[in-house]
Amino acid sequence: MKPTIGWQFDNSYARLPQVFYARLEPVPVDSPQLIILNRTLANELGLHFEAIPDNDIALMLSGNNLPEGAQPIAQAYAGHQFGQFTMLGDGRAILIGEHITPVGKRIDIQLKGSGQTPFSRRGDGRAALGPMLREYIISEAMHALGIPTTRSLAVTTTGETIMRETRLPGAILTRTATSHIRVGTFEYAARLGQLEQLKMLADYVIQRHYPELVQSARPYLALLNQVIERQAALIAQWMLVGFIHGVMNTDNMAISGETIDYGPCAFMDDYDPATVFSSIDHHARYSYENQPLAAHWNLARFAESLLPLLDSQQSEAVTLAEEAIHAFPEKFQANWLKGMRQKLGLFNEENQDIELITDLLSWMKVNRVDYTMFLRTLTQNHLTDAKLIQNSQFMSWYGRWQDRLGRQEQSKDNALNLMKSYNPAIIPRNHRVEDVLVAAGNGDFFLLHQLLAAISDPYTDNPAFSHYTTPAPDSERIYQTFCGT
Repeated sequence: MKPTIGWQFDNSYARLPQVFYARLEPVPVDSPQLIILNRTLANELGLHFEAIPDNDIALMLSGNNLPEGAQPIAQAYAGHQFGQFTMLGDGRAILIGEHITPVGKRIDIQLKGSGQTPFSRRGDGRAALGPMLREYIISEAMHALGIPTTRSLAVTTTGETIMRETRLPGAILTRTATSHIRVGTFEYAARLGQLEQLKMLADYVIQRHYPELVQSARPYLALLNQVIERQAALIAQWMLVGFIHGVMNTDNMAISGETIDYGPCAFMDDYDPATVFSSIDHHARYSYENQPLAAHWNLARFAESLLPLLDSQQSEAVTLAEEAIHAFPEKFQANWLKGMRQKLGLFNEENQDIELITDLLSWMKVNRVDYTMFLRTLTQNHLTDAKLIQNSQFMSWYGRWQDRLGRQEQSKDNALNLMKSYNPAIIPRNHRVEDVLVAAGNGDFFLLHQLLAAISDPYTDNPAFSHYTTPAPDSERIYQTFCGT
């Protein structure tokens, strides 16, 4: 008997009007080879690849032999890219369908790098191995850190080379998401100028992601508020672990509240709010410190797209949208402050906490302190770093912090355990990711599997992975990352 993988497709997005997508098949590739399969994720999805030869898996997840029930489409959307509006769409990705897991979750299965689509413009529709492995690594690290994210099921090479600055091995990423609907999808619908189509999209999103809003007196205003809530929480989580997305265009903001589209992303080493890694972000629009501002701006574009649905009177619609959007900074700040309290072992709230936190961050910036490693160091019961002990400014802050810990009911051990749950020991540091990508480009995937094992349990001190906890020497610092498109 032929082994059963367990696909259960129910492709609801493909039942929307075809203006929202184009139907097409992935472009076949020459000789696909499975590089990595996320078996843990596959099990969570209820997919069983154990009895399937790797060659057959590669044929399936490269798009050559699609699974039964797949209904491939390329989604249409728009987006403000670095502030400039553009009509876009899946130019190198195909959504093969929506898989229903054994517990009833609806999950998009997308092939990224699967060939040209009607939205490719001048692109070749393909992807290179390095960027696809980067997305695999970073998305799985974000998941392990507890941050909402799309995930990576597999990477296959295509047996073809693609041309960027040089000739590179081609690859396809199999990405999963609760959906691929973006702020840019609503911008696209609004630009179509058909109220009924915009309403259909909004109703679909409410049914799929926010069914509790169906009975709301103002469901579309409630949708706006819910997306704002999720993005305020998400961006705060990014900031708390020092993550820099790199390309926060409106087409890279998911309505579901998941992190999506990992291009020139990276984690900050030394704490500096002005940090920017992306080679194309020439004006630091999406620097670390600007991420909350960028999210606020993107959400304003979402609100503009919803205006016709918020109220039949434009003036009232604008008032409702502005009230919702103006709440974002406070919501973000509340999420960030709560997270910083947890990172410092604070169970309760005091008015002076914000001063305690900002004073520490200011000291970290001036002294070029490694953000992740330093905060993990604070989870130790006693200070052992001589440089810290000899720094009078830090020790002054440390004394204030110890006094603050002493004013709460919980013990110091409880505080340290709380801190260990929110200050990772391991992140996918830039130089380690680059080591993996260089080795993979030469056909060596040992470092890939090592790094993935290390980042799978980031809040545990594991001596076997201690070399992943330290920052790179200055000679190996990665100051630029690339989209890889």
